[in-house]
Amino acid sequence: MGKNLRTLRLEAGLSQEKLCAELQRRGCDIGRTTYEKYETGELNIRISGLIELKKIYRCSYDAFFDGLDTASEG
Repeated sequence: MGKNLRTLRLEAGLSQEKLCAELQRRGCDIGRTTYEKYETGELNIRISGLIELKKIYRCSYDAFFDGLDTASEG
């Protein structure tokens, strides 16, 4: 999921700092170092974070999970 989070952020033209500032403005307390761990796959993001990101990116939830189910196919 981290790759998808990074791709969506870059497509929106946002730095991690600007994205986290917007999330915090919306009441979602995620700092840049924590968000970086979401993008690298070190931490899993909470659903509350995904809900706000969906609003910011104006995307479907599928965009967050794109390609993840193919990893188990073999």
